[in-house]
Amino acid sequence: MKIRLAFGLTAVLLLAGTAHAQQAGQDQPTGDLVPPTSASDFTANQLDAVLAGSWRSATNKARDVYRHPKATLQFFGLQPDQTVIEITPGAGWYAEVLAPLLRDNGHYIAAVADNNAESKQDAAALRTKFAGDSAEYGKASIVTFNPQSPMFGRAGSADMVLTFRNVHNWAMAGTAQAMFKAFFAVLKPGGVLGVVDHRAALGATLDSVKGSGYLPTDYIIKLATDAGFKLDAQSDINANPKDTKDYPKGVWTLPPTLALGDQDRAKYLAIGESDRMTLRFVKPAASSASPGSSSSAATH
Repeated sequence: MKIRLAFGLTAVLLLAGTAHAQQAGQDQPTGDLVPPTSASDFTANQLDAVLAGSWRSATNKARDVYRHPKATLQFFGLQPDQTVIEITPGAGWYAEVLAPLLRDNGHYIAAVADNNAESKQDAAALRTKFAGDSAEYGKASIVTFNPQSPMFGRAGSADMVLTFRNVHNWAMAGTAQAMFKAFFAVLKPGGVLGVVDHRAALGATLDSVKGSGYLPTDYIIKLATDAGFKLDAQSDINANPKDTKDYPKGVWTLPPTLALGDQDRAKYLAIGESDRMTLRFVKPAASSASPGSSSSAATH
């Protein structure tokens, strides 16, 4: 049975004003939902319901202990009435959380690259997922983009842009700067960019870790601030002190990829998923979209 809460969003948000969602202590649904008294409580209850949803696979739910979706999304300040663009969602791990959460009062948009076969397969898989469960995904949409000259929609049209474990790929491809400029363009003034990625060891340079999947925190902060964002907050929600960051196949040695197969499998499972930075950036309220940005929507 799918869980759906029927709270009065408008009344709750008016009561809370512009209350900012704060990090919660637990990611797992408690099963004991209480009426919300603020926008933050509303989102917490909604997230508990969505994370317990029957449409999420057992495999995906098992990753919650590493990916901390409730605390992460609350740290970013997500509200269920926002327009949220997730960049390169892959097979849709976070889409299974975000799309149902935003279904009734917001809008979830998955932005998928159109430059290779793997990305096109991801887009096709997402379309199949969304079409297969209209009750949860019926209002979600997909846009495609060219990583060399990305656009994600009409300038100033999104409340939040989120990306999980993708910046290292753009760093290797040489498209990271263009991507962050496009994030800035599509966000409203005051909009939030949330970034999670594999964190390199303190003092590591970009050149020394570029092919490993790990990135220096300062590198991502510079990408964002060069694009016009201000760093609003950092969190260790997704930290993992067991991650030594010195593996034969880089970050892909760890789960869920386990690139070495059965070799030292128990060792890497015991470490868990990577140590990750979690960064929240804000587009200054006085800013407008980047010069030259297009007002046309990206290709569906």
